[in-house]
Amino acid sequence: MEIILKQDVNHVGYKDEIVTVKDGYANNYLIPQGLAIVATPSAKKILAENIKQRARKEEKIREESQAVADKIAAIAGLKIATKAGENGKIYGSVNSIQLSEAIKAQFDMDVDRKKIFIKGEAIKEIGKYAAVVNVYKDIKAEFEFDVVAE
Repeated sequence: MEIILKQDVNHVGYKDEIVTVKDGYANNYLIPQGLAIVATPSAKKILAENIKQRARKEEKIREESQAVADKIAAIAGLKIATKAGENGKIYGSVNSIQLSEAIKAQFDMDVDRKKIFIKGEAIKEIGKYAAVVNVYKDIKAEFEFDVVAE
C-alpha cells in the first residue's frame, strides 16, 4: 500500500515521503495513529504542490541542521558520571536520556533524546563510547563521551 507520511517514522521514512508498506501496518498502525494518509492521486497532487512551496525553506533548514551537526561533532570531553562498583561495572546502564541531559548541562545545547543512538551494545561499564545524533534526514553527527564513576 502506498502511503504519504505525515511525520518522520523510524525505519519507514520521513515526513511528506511516499512509501510502500504492508497493508496491515498502514491500516492498523500508521493511519489510525495519524502518522500517514493513503496516497490517492489527489493527495499526491497536494503533496507535490506543498513540496514545491517548501523547497526554499528546506535549504535553509539543511544549512541550520548542518551547523548544529558540526557543533555536536565538535563536542569533546563529555563526561557522564554514574554510580559504579569497584570492578568498573555501573549500576543500571547509560542511555540517551542521560546523554541528552549531560549535553544540555555541559554544552548548553538541546538535543532530543529520541534522536540520539548509542553505538554498540548497552553501556554497563566505565569507559569511552560513541553515539550518533540524527539531526535532520540524512545529516548525522557522531561524538564520543566518557562514562566515569561518581
